[in-house]
Parts: sequence; C-alpha cells; structure tokens
Amino acid sequence: MVKIKKVNEDGLIWRIIVVALASLLMALNINTFVHAGGLLPGGASGLTLLLQEIFLKFFNIKLPYTLINLLINAFPVYIGFRFIGKKFTFLSCWCIVLTSVLADILPSLPVTNDILLISIFGGLINGVAISMCLLKDATSGGTDFIAIYLSEKKGIDSFSVPLGINACILIAAGFLFGWDKALYSIIFQYVSTAMIRLIYRKYQKATLFIVTNKPKEVCDVISRESNHGATVLEGEGSYEHCERNVVYSVVSSEETSRIVRVIKEADPQAFVNVLKTERVVGRFYQRPTD
Repeated sequence: MVKIKKVNEDGLIWRIIVVALASLLMALNINTFVHAGGLLPGGASGLTLLLQEIFLKFFNIKLPYTLINLLINAFPVYIGFRFIGKKFTFLSCWCIVLTSVLADILPSLPVTNDILLISIFGGLINGVAISMCLLKDATSGGTDFIAIYLSEKKGIDSFSVPLGINACILIAAGFLFGWDKALYSIIFQYVSTAMIRLIYRKYQKATLFIVTNKPKEVCDVISRESNHGATVLEGEGSYEHCERNVVYSVVSSEETSRIVRVIKEADPQAFVNVLKTERVVGRFYQRPTD
C-alpha cells in the first residue's frame, strides 16, 4: 500500500513538473511569436489578448493578462471540477495561473517579423505546449475544457470544436482591428489544432484486424493491456487453404503501438492490420480522467 501511494505521489509530481514546463513554453510563445505578430492564439488566451487590445485602444487602460485570464477561465474550471476530474482540474488551474503570471513578468523577445513564419511556428509551439498538458491529463484552460468534456461525454475526438469557437473570436477581432491579423491568427490556430491532433490521440480510435493461430493469447493481451474486448472470426488462408482466426478489436489510438508490440510477443507470426476508425457507436471503455 505504501509503495502504491509513493508511485502515485511521484506520478503527480512528474505531471506538475511537465505542466509547469508547458506553461513556461506557452508564456514564452505569447511574449515572442504572438505579441510580435499581433496574433490571437484562440481560446481563453486569445479572448484575454483581445480584451486587452480593446481596453487599451478604446479606453487607454492596460489590463493585466493574469486578471482577465483567471476571470475568463472561472466557468471552464467549474466544468472541469464538476464533470471531468479533481486532479485534472487542479493541474489545469496550475497551468492557467502559471501561464498567466509568466506572461505578465517575462519580457517580450521577438524572434522574427515575418508574420507568416510567426503564425506557423507560433502555432506549432502552442500545439506542442497544449499537448504536453493533455498528455498529463491537464489542460491550458478555456475551450480545451469544453473539448475534453464533449470528448468524455460523446466518446469522440472533439478538438475541432474549439476551432469553431475561436473563429468567432477572430471574426470579432477582424471587425475591430483589421482582417490581416485575424486571418493570420486563423492559420496560427489551425496549425495549433493540427499539432494537438497529431500528438494527443486519447479520443481517437483504431481498429485492429489480427490474423493469428493463437486467438486466445491475442485476446488476452488486448484485454490486459487496454481493457478492451475482441471478437474472433473464423477464416481461411487463400494461399495455403488452411484455417485462420481473425481477431477484431477497437482500441484507443494512443494504445495502438503498445498493443501491437505485445500481440507480436504473444504470436510472432501474427499479421496485424491497423485501420483509422472515424466513429464507434456502442460500449467502448475510455480511461477515466482523474
């Protein structure tokens, strides 16, 4: 019992460290690429920067990033605490607060004035930072809370939803401050979302077709490694005209590499076909967020 508790504590400490590094990366990205290009990164951060610009331009009031960002994230944090998980919400709050404070205190260090490069590479860095949080069961706040909530409820990858919400923010920015920066911000956000979907695959699914002579062993390792079931189909090899078993299973995309490895350990002669799955209807085990 003591050993398990120690492992859990070490795991939480490691998650806190990774989320802190992601927060630092996000704050640096805001104070280099985002500010240099005058872009809006989307989500709570984008809305915060938009409100800062509105108050500065129309009322000549400079509002601190931290204050606005914390107020905007109050309701998404409630959603996380109420419907997703307490540790998840704690780590997300840690990310929100740390990113906000660092964005206020770190100096602005422009890397380039080429706005297209800023949009692309700023989006890449933003996507990597957010993915670091997501991989440790946390989020950078704002629309990510909504995406994870919908993914948990619907069992689908909902990280395209923030892109639509962010488009509304950017349209407002276009009307107020000009369309050039708004359109470049859309490029920034699209690249960021593409990077998240490339790295973070918890809510994406893959179908496995395994041709094997050891169906029981293959089903056992799938169940042990992923907590997913499998269906055994009887078939015939077209070349040797002998009986073959086909094991069919749907797993999370993030588990695929590990499961394929243990399948090959159980049956080195197994033939494994991995297919991208768009949607699953029915019972599908999803690892809960703590």
